[in-house]
Amino acid sequence: QVQLVESGGGLVQPGGSLRLSCAASGFIKDEYCIGWFRQAPGKEREGVSCISLTDGGTYYADSVKGRFIISRDNAKNTVYLQMNVLKPEDTAVYYCATGHFSSWYFNGVYDSWGQGTQVTVSS
Repeated sequence: QVQLVESGGGLVQPGGSLRLSCAASGFIKDEYCIGWFRQAPGKEREGVSCISLTDGGTYYADSVKGRFIISRDNAKNTVYLQMNVLKPEDTAVYYCATGHFSSWYFNGVYDSWGQGTQVTVSS
């Protein structure tokens, strides 16, 4: 019953920035976190970042730590991913998702996800 709708993707030059948004509806378990994973051709799925629905704790993949910032607006049921200093390696389809923290840490199974938004970093 969970619906996740991503937006904010696009084409940017290396070093540029984008902000992704995820609007959530339906019931999400309190112990879950919400965030993004990404998929690119020829690469394994990678858990990018998530934020806890209870205490706001965050996870970042080593590949994006220090460049990406995740935040949430509880009143709007929306989660944001500010992506800075983008690199060509960040090019992928980004999916908003819900699940346990362990899914991001250990590339596990997510509970639900959206349709994705394309992020392309190229000069």
